[in-house]
Amino acid sequence: MTQLAVSGIAVEFGATTLFKDITFTIAAGERWGIVGRNGTGKTTLFRLLTGEMQPTRGHIARQPGIRVSLMEQHREFAGATTVWEVAAGQFADLLALERSLVEQAANLEKDSTASALNRYGRDLERFEREGGYTVAPRVDAVLHGLGFDPVAARTTPVAQLSGGERGRLGLARQLVSPADVLLLDEPTNHLDLETTRWLEEYLGTVNATVLLISHDRAFLAAVVDNVLYFEGDSATAFAGTYQSFVEQRTLRRLTQQREYVQQQKKIAAEQDYIARNLAGQNTRQAKGRRKRLDRMPRLSAPISDESVMAVRFAADERGGDRVIVAERATIGVEGRVLVRDLTVTLMRGDTVGLIGPNGSGKSTLIRSLMGEHPLQGGELRAGGGISIGYYRQDLAQVPLHKTLYDVINDLRPTWDRRMVQGHLGRFGFSGDEVQRQADTLSGGERARVALAMLMLSGANLLILDEPTNHLDVESIEALEDAIEQYDGSVLLVSHDRELLRALTTRVWVLHEQHVTDFDGSFGEWETVSAERAHAAAVVAAEDEALRRLQEKKKTARREQSSRGLKDAVRAAKRRVSELELEIQSIEEQITSLTRELEDPGLYTGTDGISRATRLGRELERLKTDLERALEAWGEATEDADTLSAGQP
Repeated sequence: MTQLAVSGIAVEFGATTLFKDITFTIAAGERWGIVGRNGTGKTTLFRLLTGEMQPTRGHIARQPGIRVSLMEQHREFAGATTVWEVAAGQFADLLALERSLVEQAANLEKDSTASALNRYGRDLERFEREGGYTVAPRVDAVLHGLGFDPVAARTTPVAQLSGGERGRLGLARQLVSPADVLLLDEPTNHLDLETTRWLEEYLGTVNATVLLISHDRAFLAAVVDNVLYFEGDSATAFAGTYQSFVEQRTLRRLTQQREYVQQQKKIAAEQDYIARNLAGQNTRQAKGRRKRLDRMPRLSAPISDESVMAVRFAADERGGDRVIVAERATIGVEGRVLVRDLTVTLMRGDTVGLIGPNGSGKSTLIRSLMGEHPLQGGELRAGGGISIGYYRQDLAQVPLHKTLYDVINDLRPTWDRRMVQGHLGRFGFSGDEVQRQADTLSGGERARVALAMLMLSGANLLILDEPTNHLDVESIEALEDAIEQYDGSVLLVSHDRELLRALTTRVWVLHEQHVTDFDGSFGEWETVSAERAHAAAVVAAEDEALRRLQEKKKTARREQSSRGLKDAVRAAKRRVSELELEIQSIEEQITSLTRELEDPGLYTGTDGISRATRLGRELERLKTDLERALEAWGEATEDADTLSAGQP
């Protein structure tokens, strides 16, 4: 069933055309990746699909009654005070009904008239019909998946959140919303590797249609089954996976290039014939050919990779063999230890991926290496003869009070104007753009300026802290090629799995204050640490099962009993206590196994894989035992409540 049909739309601002002639249809349940260079109109398309904007030309047809959800850009979350209230914002009416049912159930003990019972019955039936029993578990599951504690979220004020946390909360609110079409604009921003994997799996389970703008190639490859590619002043739809799109795009460009070259040859031959014969014996034929040539539709030259930024890194000096040395280094901030007893060595020629959850201390570790943050103990330094080029995640290296021309000219004062402009041209800034003030740039433009500055450093060690955050897919591919061809050493902090897979020769895993040095690529690390993801899934399932039972118990309709069964009440409560002890014992075992499976050091030993497999099987057995115990506990609790309610 077609939910959205886009036909020949265009958006123009005065004499400027953002895009034109875009046509495609979206069917229910499809997963679309919206791909293209920054500034080509991807976010504007989302505003058109929601109805916030209207196209200059063309038409967008929507299925009647369709609900389209786009994440709020300003993330003020008006009307909500806690994290949980924000996430559940789309279900405010249903949650108010739930509170009313709890109050009504309590009042039935005092007022059991027919009208009170009828009202309770009607409200309860509506609550069940609209999916009330699933709302709280759904909100909790999404918050848990995106890195929030669902229990703490019920009391945590929104005002305490950082910008990145607000971004994740806005995504949680959107994922929870009852929408038919989800429009996700760079949803993996502010997400670490584990959370990104969770989002991939979650999007595979939702019933809604999904359109997502993303520069994360691994994420696109895992999620989408159609691609809309913005190129030039239009966009083309490609059916199939992201990998299929890449192959089709390459073939399409080759075909366009071949057809364009053939037409140019034909035009040149015709023009040559006309020039030689227009005033001679064959003037009539020459004039006829000129008329046909004037009427010939001209093919546009295909957009080539030459318009992508041309970045290249080169080390001016070789440097020593020991590039970074850490010996029992301890790093902390505001009384909290982030990294303890760090002992690692980065050798010349290595490309090391530094990975770990958001907030674990990766950027602080780098700032300590740069001398910008004090160590609490030990040693962390660059080796002899090492010069560092540092790409900061916040792009603070770009001086905002200067023009782009002055930024480069200050780094190369001996260059003439042509050379400065030529260097900026390699990164997409030409003509009058070189006189723009840096504080007027978008995030993607500032990122390209930062790379233009880094390219001039001549450093033999590049430290790159989330370098892909603001870049489009083709710029990331150009950066990947430049790092691959670089003859120095690299320390790379990134959540871009495709970049990590392509470049890393070893991995430093920051987990619970410790860094594990894994001697292998990121792809190899993903393989050997698969049991960690399995452990996390078991814990998430356990939490969800507990929350579901507690919510059911909270809102369940109580049966009234008039018999005083003291012995039965005591037996029922004793059964509940026994099951709670059993559940506690199983949970402690699960926690112990999970902690062992989450320890990166487990996977570096000779028997790490086999031991992880054994632990994984034991975890599955405990999960089954826990589910059985929880089910029995739920039944026993309801029995005890029912019997207790019947006592005088």
